[in-house]
Amino acid sequence: MSEPLGARGIVLGHGAMPQGLVDAVRHIAGDAADALVPMSNRELSPEMLRQLVDEAAGSGPAIIFADLGNGSCGVAAAYSCRDKAERVFVCGVNLPMLLDFVFHAELPLAELAERLVEKGRTAIRATTPTG
Repeated sequence: MSEPLGARGIVLGHGAMPQGLVDAVRHIAGDAADALVPMSNRELSPEMLRQLVDEAAGSGPAIIFADLGNGSCGVAAAYSCRDKAERVFVCGVNLPMLLDFVFHAELPLAELAERLVEKGRTAIRATTPTG
């Protein structure tokens, strides 16, 4: 596993979803996915989860991606980022957002976070059948 060249990403979510997203990124992007750490909330309290997020994030820049803004994942992510200038919490994680993250993790944290939120938003769309 190679060391990330910028921010570390922690993908926090319910059940097997975090591992599934990181596996998909690895399938598409290869070793670039090493910048991501999947973390499930399975059988963990919000406080235990926050401690694990803090350990995984380390002292460098990190973005904590969560599936939901509320609940144990969102609470753990928000508290992990509290009073930490080098951490950002992004909820509503999706695959296009994570792919963009691994290819742009070296950007300044605020710029990166804004870029990822926009990438996540633009990836969501609905199409109607044409007749």
